[in-house]
Amino acid sequence: MKTLVRVIQYGLLAFFIHFGDITIFGQQKPKTEFFKNDQMDSFDEINEKLLKINEDNCGIKHVGDLFLPDDTVSHKPNIKDININPILPNRTDMLHIHNMALSRSFFFSFILQARFNRPTANETYDPGLMYYYLSTIADVAANPRVNASAIYFSPNMSYSPSYRGFFNLTMPLFAPRTFRADDYNDPIHLERISTLNMFVTKDLGAIPDGNLGDNYTSDYYRINEWYKKWLPDNAHKEQLQDTKTVYDVRIRYANNTNATFSFHGPPGADEYPGPVKWTKPYFDCGRSNTWKFAASVPIADIYPRQTQFRHIEYPSYVAVAVIEMNFDRIDINQCPITEGNPAPNKFADTSKCKKESTFCEPLHGYGFRRGGYQCRCNPNHRLPNIVRRPYLGEIIERASRTQYMNPENFQCRRVGFIQKLPVQKTKSPEWMRQQYTEKYYEYTNYTSEPEEWDLDSLHQRKETGSTRINIDEVLNFIHSVDHKNCHLKTEEELNLKGDITFGAEEQFRNEALMAVRTANFISAFMQVVDPSEVFPGTRIVDKPLNEDQMIGEALAMVMGNTRVWSAGIYFDANQFTNRSYFAPYAYKKAFNTRKFEVEDLARLNTSDTIYTNYEWFKKIKSRWGNFYDNLEKHWLKMFFRSRSGGRDQSKFGDGVYDDIYLRRYEHFPEYYRAANLEQGIWTAPYFDCTGLVKKWKITYASPFFGWNSLRNRIEFKGAVAVSMDIKSLDINQCPGKYYTPNAFKRTHKCDDKTSYCVPILGRGFSTGGYKCECKQGYEYPFEDPIEYFDGQRLDAEFLNLVEGKENWFDMYKCRLAAANGLSSSITVTIFIVLICILLRPSLHR
Repeated sequence: MKTLVRVIQYGLLAFFIHFGDITIFGQQKPKTEFFKNDQMDSFDEINEKLLKINEDNCGIKHVGDLFLPDDTVSHKPNIKDININPILPNRTDMLHIHNMALSRSFFFSFILQARFNRPTANETYDPGLMYYYLSTIADVAANPRVNASAIYFSPNMSYSPSYRGFFNLTMPLFAPRTFRADDYNDPIHLERISTLNMFVTKDLGAIPDGNLGDNYTSDYYRINEWYKKWLPDNAHKEQLQDTKTVYDVRIRYANNTNATFSFHGPPGADEYPGPVKWTKPYFDCGRSNTWKFAASVPIADIYPRQTQFRHIEYPSYVAVAVIEMNFDRIDINQCPITEGNPAPNKFADTSKCKKESTFCEPLHGYGFRRGGYQCRCNPNHRLPNIVRRPYLGEIIERASRTQYMNPENFQCRRVGFIQKLPVQKTKSPEWMRQQYTEKYYEYTNYTSEPEEWDLDSLHQRKETGSTRINIDEVLNFIHSVDHKNCHLKTEEELNLKGDITFGAEEQFRNEALMAVRTANFISAFMQVVDPSEVFPGTRIVDKPLNEDQMIGEALAMVMGNTRVWSAGIYFDANQFTNRSYFAPYAYKKAFNTRKFEVEDLARLNTSDTIYTNYEWFKKIKSRWGNFYDNLEKHWLKMFFRSRSGGRDQSKFGDGVYDDIYLRRYEHFPEYYRAANLEQGIWTAPYFDCTGLVKKWKITYASPFFGWNSLRNRIEFKGAVAVSMDIKSLDINQCPGKYYTPNAFKRTHKCDDKTSYCVPILGRGFSTGGYKCECKQGYEYPFEDPIEYFDGQRLDAEFLNLVEGKENWFDMYKCRLAAANGLSSSITVTIFIVLICILLRPSLHR
């Protein structure tokens, strides 16, 4: 019997050794072929790590298992490149959490130091507990792609006016954090449908003494990389406390008094490493229990406070603002490392493009899954005649081994006969010039150097019944208007049609969300906070919103997003505490600056200039004057600390004091109503000749709401508006549906017979933001590192043709794809000679 058992054991051992390559040992081999189950690539490695960690086992896993490699998220937005290189569409959500974290840092840095702007004010100018809570809630509620927001204070650096007798005292720890909860099984919603509008807010600093596992400043917390990136701030120990960046704000109040206020904030964009630090992707263990990716920015304050000795009060980073998003929403880049696709990238070269004839181009919107790319033809190659568009990675990834290995599939064919552009440009014949000016009739008698540009082309559309305009005339007119000559223009010339800024809703979405977030916060504060409420113990209710807080919120929108030139919070008449009108308007005069200005527009109180008579304000007020049912309803589950914990309770009585713990808010769950992005309004583009920012602008406004005097229904309280420069928009000259409100559609110069138009990002408010790609059955004929005609070259050569100058415009056409068998000019010569020999007898008959 023992012999039989021994034989079986040796047999099993031999089985494992022989088939080790296809068992668990084989799983660790690097992946060199695509269609073998026993080999892994970088995607499989990360995906396996994601699946191993869950809510049940994350607490016992090694800390290294809770983080992914830093290069798992590639092409992170860098504030030093944002205004130089275009942000890829699959990184706009990351850019938004970057801007949101920066905005929150600027606001809290400003408001914590606002006591120096008003030296006679007491500690009540600091935000209360509810302000912090609702601020983090609004960060998440207004932005569907933001999944968590938090403010983490260093130990004993958080002051609060929310406790009686707490002047100049600090809480040991304070960290309000909000995350989006899944409410599909919540008893509030009987439909059992997830609304994504349930938010859980907790003070992560409300923990018992000595509990290091729950102390976010401790190494035992394990996932607090966002805290350790900036805190604790030991600059004063290194005698570097004077290195904190200073920002200047000039404020003009409604009574025409001025104040210049300087405050310390996060590092500037020109400093190293910049104001925003990204964390590694991590598993949010014990909290939301999902994989997160976060941006963190420090918050500055003058610390310590109220010492009466200003020389020992130094600027310091006292907290960090953290904005998080779900990791699985971030697109991965499977394309190889190239000059335009730089490292580091964990998933580089995991695409399935056949490199001998195709190259990889990433697509957006796929998240963390394979197939987010397409395979385009290499230069001097073309798609087969039966293929219309580049090969989608999603299709290739699903292909079987037989389909993929077929040499005819997912391949491009080589172009055999390649031409070169002539060295010397030539003038086009007069008949050719007339042919093109008849086709593009709006360019008849066009000249690039007129005495003065006008909008005749734009206004003649009704007369000719055409939807096409002379895009060069319109853009040249827009670029010619500035603050020096705008007063010479008519009102019609300074107020353009809305179709001029087609695409603004998408391209300025992040900027509009800044306004939605601020309006969401004001709505939440006005509906949740009751100034007359009384709490048990020493806690007191938050005071109503004050001027400094609203000035700080307006400033934060401008300072946190470089594309926002101005932002205002416009309260309706008699809706702000102790003020008939109040409208803090923040703006900047230069692109990259540390000097900002704020003006209370209530200063302009005549009937012609008062802000409540602005066209967009009257429109949004009439829209939301008496109907609120379709506003978003946000549910809040808030947990507050049981006591302040800011002093040794044993010194105040002989009783036994419990440890600090979290308890539910007195109104649990609470809710409020606020507008979403679609419920705001966009203005038509206009030149603000009489305003403070004299530029071509487009404005987005979002309404906010609060209780009426009886607190029995909500009402319109005002609006938040942000304005952007339309010259940072990308123009779309490609064709669109007949109902597409785009003034510049079909103004491209592609040859419609052989090619089609594709927009290009990053070209700005000028012509040429497109490329002409060859249609099915056609090929790019020239020897070139690209396989398309660039729109900028086409538009420039077209203007040369129209003006009778030397040009190459007529050569920018795709060729019928029939030359793949012609390998060289010698082949062409031999082919022609053979044809002549064969036809010679017939010709001599």
